[in-house]
Amino acid sequence: MSYKLLAKVVLGGYALGVVVETPVLLATLSPAHGWRRRCAAGLWLTACTYPLLVMVLPVFIDPDTAWTRYVVVGEVAVAVTESALFYLAFNRGTQRPRRWLVQDVVAVVLANLASYLVGRWVYGA
Repeated sequence: MSYKLLAKVVLGGYALGVVVETPVLLATLSPAHGWRRRCAAGLWLTACTYPLLVMVLPVFIDPDTAWTRYVVVGEVAVAVTESALFYLAFNRGTQRPRRWLVQDVVAVVLANLASYLVGRWVYGA
């Protein structure tokens, strides 16, 4: 695959992820976070994990021969990583109700699930 094609695939996938995940985060993150932080999270979290999912993970798990393993490992790793990044950036050192912290993790997981499902629909099964 050429670098130009790879760049198009990565940027297109990133844009799709942001378009899908940001509205989910806007709607579901806890009340501790304003609209700017919610939008920033939609851009930043995907920027941190999407390149790892599409460029690094295939080095270790070939999606052509082990698709199910690639998806399970990749999506779980993305959800865990994004939840940890969100916590470290926006919740660490604050006194928030536990339910808000749980709500934030659930929001990140839902955003990733939505992104995965829309990606499957757009790019085919």
